Amino acid sequence: MNKKIGWLTVVILCIGTFAKAQLYDPSAFDKVYDGLLKHPGVQLESAEAINQLYNYKFYEADKEFRWLRVRYPKHPMPYFLMGLAEWWKIVPDVDVTDYDDRCLALMDTTILLAEKLYDNSDNKVEPSFFLAAAYAFKGRLYAERKKWTKATFASKNALKYFEKCKGNGEINPELLFGDGLYNYYAQWVPQNYPLLKPILMLFPKGNKETGIKQLEKNANNAFYTRTEARYFLLQIYSMENQYEKAYDLAKYMHQQYPDNPFFERYYARSAFVRGYLNEAENVSKAILEKINQAKAGYEPVSGRTAAYIMAYVNQNFHHNLPVAKEYYQKSIDFARQTKATNAGYYWASLLNLGKIADTEKNYDLARDYYNQVVDAADHKSAQYKEAEKAIKDSKKSRREERRKRG
Repeated sequence: MNKKIGWLTVVILCIGTFAKAQLYDPSAFDKVYDGLLKHPGVQLESAEAINQLYNYKFYEADKEFRWLRVRYPKHPMPYFLMGLAEWWKIVPDVDVTDYDDRCLALMDTTILLAEKLYDNSDNKVEPSFFLAAAYAFKGRLYAERKKWTKATFASKNALKYFEKCKGNGEINPELLFGDGLYNYYAQWVPQNYPLLKPILMLFPKGNKETGIKQLEKNANNAFYTRTEARYFLLQIYSMENQYEKAYDLAKYMHQQYPDNPFFERYYARSAFVRGYLNEAENVSKAILEKINQAKAGYEPVSGRTAAYIMAYVNQNFHHNLPVAKEYYQKSIDFARQTKATNAGYYWASLLNLGKIADTEKNYDLARDYYNQVVDAADHKSAQYKEAEKAIKDSKKSRREERRKRG
């Protein structure tokens, strides 16, 4: 939940023209624009780097961001972009802490420079934008690490500066990002976490439908924040059971950034949910191959999903039980590597291995798998109920067999 509410973020795009060849006079643009968010020269200079960031080519992106830092040493944008790159290294598996310190340090520098810009500039909206964004990323990361006091402090600051940006979305589409996130989650959180209602009464009411429309407008019109908006829309569409929209967007984002593990994983999942099993199988194979190649960002969280999809397809459509068993075991192993034994893929993999063992008349092994599900799964989950029923049915059939023999 803190993931959802602690985060009004921001930044970045995909336009796709490398313009380091000086086809314009940068100083002429600098005289016209009082900030960088609407500065077309900066957009040209940063477009390729932003594409590289989202396609997990971090070394190439960093070179361009460092050039921007040389060009604009007192502006928070280059530091924010470098911090965003560190955040996207965390995205595939939020339990990895290797990038925390650098991400936080870059966001702190962003805040320091944005505060100076806020104090010395007539344009308060742009520095407020970067302050809200940097504090939001800090709040999100602290929440992931269960550092609740720091997360609360950062989130309050993010909201403070977000309020200063609010309502300017028609002037600058980048600012619709914060409006959309706030509107959606301000309504979503109390609906899903009733205990937080008294706290949220202190804040303006949200509207999920309005929030989705604002995020969609941001995703179609903004430069820096469009990919971040799409990142959230993917998850929102799934939560709102808009699975076809989730599928279409995930497929599009994978086509744009074929080496982004988050978008590829979401594409596999959404194709699987929609029943497009050939696509889901092909994408899952590609994910597992990239894990074997140790490509950046491809790790056990993606492997758990991909292996489960491969197992399910082999069990239920190719009817290749030996291969299905191998993939279910891989999904289990990936889940254990990330200590994700409290999740559906893990429970379902054990349950299906139990079913296969039953089919193969290996009843003792089947019961062992079912017992593992009962021990690990949430008692309200479908997997728990199904495993519990299978154990009871197995005991009943054994008693009947003993009676017949007697």
